[in-house]
Amino acid sequence: MVLTGLSLAILLSQLGTNIINVALPTLVKDLGVEFGSVQWVVVSYLLVVTALIVGVGRFGDQLGKKRLYLWGLAIFMAASVLCALSNNLPLLIAGRAGQGLGGAILMALSFAFVGEVFPRERAGFAMGVLSTMVSFGIALGPSLGSLALAAFGWQAVFWVNLPFGLMAFLLVSRYLPNAIDAPKHPVPAARFDWLGTILLALTLGAYSLAMTFSGKLGFGSPLVLQLGLGALVGLVLFLAVQVRASAPLLKLAMFRNALLSLSMVMSVLVYAVMMATLVLGPFFLSKALGLDTRMVGLVMTVGPLAAAIMGVPAGTVADRIGAKLAMVIGLALFTVGAFAMSWLSLDGGVATYIVAILFISVGLAFFQTPNNTAVMADARPEQRGLVSGLLALARNLGLITGASLMGALFAHAVGGDAATATPDMVAEGLRFAFRIASAMAAAAFLISLTTLTRRQRHA
Repeated sequence: MVLTGLSLAILLSQLGTNIINVALPTLVKDLGVEFGSVQWVVVSYLLVVTALIVGVGRFGDQLGKKRLYLWGLAIFMAASVLCALSNNLPLLIAGRAGQGLGGAILMALSFAFVGEVFPRERAGFAMGVLSTMVSFGIALGPSLGSLALAAFGWQAVFWVNLPFGLMAFLLVSRYLPNAIDAPKHPVPAARFDWLGTILLALTLGAYSLAMTFSGKLGFGSPLVLQLGLGALVGLVLFLAVQVRASAPLLKLAMFRNALLSLSMVMSVLVYAVMMATLVLGPFFLSKALGLDTRMVGLVMTVGPLAAAIMGVPAGTVADRIGAKLAMVIGLALFTVGAFAMSWLSLDGGVATYIVAILFISVGLAFFQTPNNTAVMADARPEQRGLVSGLLALARNLGLITGASLMGALFAHAVGGDAATATPDMVAEGLRFAFRIASAMAAAAFLISLTTLTRRQRHA
């Protein structure tokens, strides 16, 4: 019952990431806004999750993990209602930010319960189930969102969260032991790094705004440059605070571990490219290829579903040939798929798109499982919680980059307004964005080769 409740909660947090993507073209039309503005429906959720996911785990030790987890479910459901009732873009974005707060709590604490609830001999099974739910949530999002959109309108995309959330709330509140909230080693409230948390949020906000506005104003515009400078200054201040804080939000000494640092860089690059497929894919399929909403959702499900199916085989291969070598193979496939996306045309149709997405998705599966295995195996036992949080932070930084930077490049290529773009313009916009994305994928592949070389030198 506990595992079912946690699985539903994980599903909710992943649906929050991508279930709305298929509705972006509809929102552009129904709300009368441009693509550069409506993409904040995606970015606001990712921004809040990324800014808070590291601090939430530490705060859970003070308030109590179960108590905070239930609050996270309640906040997510309340924010979903606000999104469904929104009649303008600012209110919808505010609701999505509220979902991000709830989602950050769910993402940060779900895996933390495994070591406290499940016996050692079943902990691996529980972690596997929750990991599978992450991929399943990504796979289910496009199809569930498209069905809800086609049947009841974009508001239904948010109403579908309530049954999952209510069931998760009932199971967790009833079956998750209250003893989890018993004091162990609480962190005094005065030592919580509020300043670091705020600086991180402001830094990420400035970065995302710079990426978003660059699509319409250009990368050299004064506003974009000012926001970029603000993000850089914020990062410097954040690092300065972390060095001096008695209980820092992030322990910078962790980055002396070369494997962890390179893994985070690769995760940012890989998930940026993956998010680009989720954000730009619906526009290409609907506006360039002329697919209806149901078909868009069906095609968008192919990639994440393939990644979910290949998760276990990827782990098996990693056990046999080594996690780092499996990761290199995965990133090679991933890079091939990204390059294929940069050559898509209207003549190639849906079949060519699916082939490219399958390369990306299978490559992602062979990257993420071995990558997490290698990093977690290299971490000391007392640092595994922090390392897990850092990997989650890198993943979400990549998702923000994919949603904002790639969205900005796409909007720039189609002239700033995707709603009035012709099929040829949309196709060219996708190719333009994925030329950059393929370079990022290639960079991740080259970095993975250095980790393989390092392993061979130390063997």
